[in-house]
Amino acid sequence: MTGPLSPSLVLVPVDESEESLSAVEYTAAIAAEYDARIHALYVVGEDLAHAIDTGAVDHETLAADTEAFLRGVADTVAAAGVSLSTSMTHGFSTARLSRHPGSVVLDTAEEIGADFVVVPREPISDDPEEMLAKAAEYVLLYARQPVLSV
Repeated sequence: MTGPLSPSLVLVPVDESEESLSAVEYTAAIAAEYDARIHALYVVGEDLAHAIDTGAVDHETLAADTEAFLRGVADTVAAAGVSLSTSMTHGFSTARLSRHPGSVVLDTAEEIGADFVVVPREPISDDPEEMLAKAAEYVLLYARQPVLSV
């Protein structure tokens, strides 16, 4: 049996959905309660990753949109008085078939030393940009860290 929960770094994957913003709110509350830091991982969806790979997306627009979304995340986290770091990654790859949103989240958790993960449990839809729903079950099944699915 492990000791009481005492996270120091909480990972929250985000994708510009309302569900991921809700997960950030939960993450901020948890981090504030335990005096932990937050790392927000912006996970790029399949269609956007393909557009980036093929050069079919305007990089300046993508950067501006991503920065605007992450500013909202930063504002939420700052209101809770918690430290935030961010990174961005593709949830899919045409070159690496094993690259999946769930594996990306877990790989990042290991790389940064996260000891708690909050994943948005999004409604399953046909929208390929809402790919964190595909990641939630995978993370719940395979994470070494405690996971909260919201």
